[in-house]
Amino acid sequence: MSKDLFSRYIWIVDTIRRYGRISREELNNRWCNSPYSNGEPMPRRTFYNHRQAIEELFNINIECDATTYEYYIEDHGAQRESVTNWLLNSVVTNNVLSDSREVAERVFLEDIPSARHHLGTVMDALKASKTLQFQYAPFTRSQAREVVLEPYFLKLFRQRWYVTGRNVKEKVIKTYALDRMTDAVVTSNSYHIPDEFDASEFCRDTFGVIFDQSEPRRVSIRTTPQQAKYLRNLPLHHSQEEMVHDDFSIFNYKIKLTRDFLQELLSLGPEIVVLDPPELRAQMVNALQNTISQYTSVVDD
Repeated sequence: MSKDLFSRYIWIVDTIRRYGRISREELNNRWCNSPYSNGEPMPRRTFYNHRQAIEELFNINIECDATTYEYYIEDHGAQRESVTNWLLNSVVTNNVLSDSREVAERVFLEDIPSARHHLGTVMDALKASKTLQFQYAPFTRSQAREVVLEPYFLKLFRQRWYVTGRNVKEKVIKTYALDRMTDAVVTSNSYHIPDEFDASEFCRDTFGVIFDQSEPRRVSIRTTPQQAKYLRNLPLHHSQEEMVHDDFSIFNYKIKLTRDFLQELLSLGPEIVVLDPPELRAQMVNALQNTISQYTSVVDD
């Protein structure tokens, strides 16, 4: 497939998504002003062929409302929407960077080592519903051990890919970082994800990749007006709600009190203060006091 043709697909999807609903005439008007048209409208047959290709490549359905004759992208739920957005963003970024090799030394990207080492293997196991076998060496242990996993889902967090599934030997659901794996292979053994397991629901009340059985709590934090702008633009969690005051904002969440969430709050430093619940506030105070003691001991030495 030519790069230009691929870019056309991305342009069509991005345009329809931005406008929500758009008529064939409006789409053509914008197409004529795009860098891919040479000022000429898109033939109806070409548009039809592009729609089919987009569905096959990205699993995105461009539908037409028979009452208004407007085109829109079919909704497939929040989880599929997030995957589609990630895919499109990756493709757009790749296209832009490919056209900008002359300034490559001035473009800095975050490295995700696990993507190039084991992501393809894990994805193959997911698609084929086959168990995954690998050697695993977490940072807390010096030696690797063999793991056989029934992979349920993948998650990208803090530049690292994680796979969550059922550990066959231990018969419990666990999460593994792909960059701590070696010798990962897809076995010939099939598995079936339980009908009652819902990956979206499993992750719903969690920040990060620590999934425990605790109940979600109502968390309230006070932020400076400046920090509030960042949280509005990039919420910490889907449950985020804001109450705006003159000199500060209060953000509320329904979320589990995991280590990942605690570390995220600590990373915000003096820009936030935890108000509730008391145990999370105590954890924050304890972590900050321990940090101060580390610096104090260095000065004293």
